[in-house]
Amino acid sequence: MSSAHWLALTTIPGIGGVTARKLVERFGDVESVFAAAPEALAEVPRVTPAMAQQLLAAPIEALEAELLALNDEGIDLLTWDDRRFPAHLRALADAPMVLFVRGALKHGDAHAAAIVGTRAPSEAAAELAALLGRELAARGLAIVSGLALGVDTAAHRGALETGRTLAVLGSGIRFVHPQENEALAEEIVRQGALLSELHPNTPPRGPQLMARDRIVSGLSRAVIVVEAGEKSGSLDTAARAKKQGRAVFAAPGSAGTDRLIAAGARRLEAAALDFDALAEEIARLPFSDEAAAPPAQAALF
Repeated sequence: MSSAHWLALTTIPGIGGVTARKLVERFGDVESVFAAAPEALAEVPRVTPAMAQQLLAAPIEALEAELLALNDEGIDLLTWDDRRFPAHLRALADAPMVLFVRGALKHGDAHAAAIVGTRAPSEAAAELAALLGRELAARGLAIVSGLALGVDTAAHRGALETGRTLAVLGSGIRFVHPQENEALAEEIVRQGALLSELHPNTPPRGPQLMARDRIVSGLSRAVIVVEAGEKSGSLDTAARAKKQGRAVFAAPGSAGTDRLIAAGARRLEAAALDFDALAEEIARLPFSDEAAAPPAQAALF
């Protein structure tokens, strides 16, 4: 069961995507990695003798049983071997090796826009986030965000009125954060998907909340920052998007978004939005790295 082997691989400290790729290339497939001799494993760059012993001691049968239990809860596990794993996310240099999913990813989710911003938006910004979510989803785009309070919540709720939305968690999928959005998360499961790279029981922590930004942007053809302070986490999402070759849009009027526009982000004027043109523009944006080599990702649990 290759999913259990991929899951085991992510639990070994020090093994990330670069090393995982080298192991799979050396031994042919992920299952064969766990059947290899320790001496052969230690010949792979970055694999120490201690890591080789951990690989050989991995509790594959227990992980298989865990995956069956997760499936009974409606939690799916996608790996690089799974054709349902988003190709444009898998191609990134820092893509996750696994995604836990509640709900369903669809082929059309490749046409996605992320909408992000401050957790304490002005009334105008919250209205704009909901409007963007509603109107872009109505035109066939999946709306991606991080389920945080504020702009994220408004964007998800707007999208649910007319189409699909994907929420990327900075916690395990059994540990919805913030708790205030548990009901919203259940709505998203019925009309989109909850996603996490972390073991389902993982509580939220600062580094994980930041790490999920690259998944939010990586799933999307464009990132729209609605409102942001000087130190807003949404600026990290915009930076990840730029590094990934994604387009960045920003609505003027806040310190963070004005800085993004000054640095080259596309200006999004709320009073002059043409949603048909914007949706068409985003849907046509290319994934510049879609044909790149398999990714590298540090183990997070």
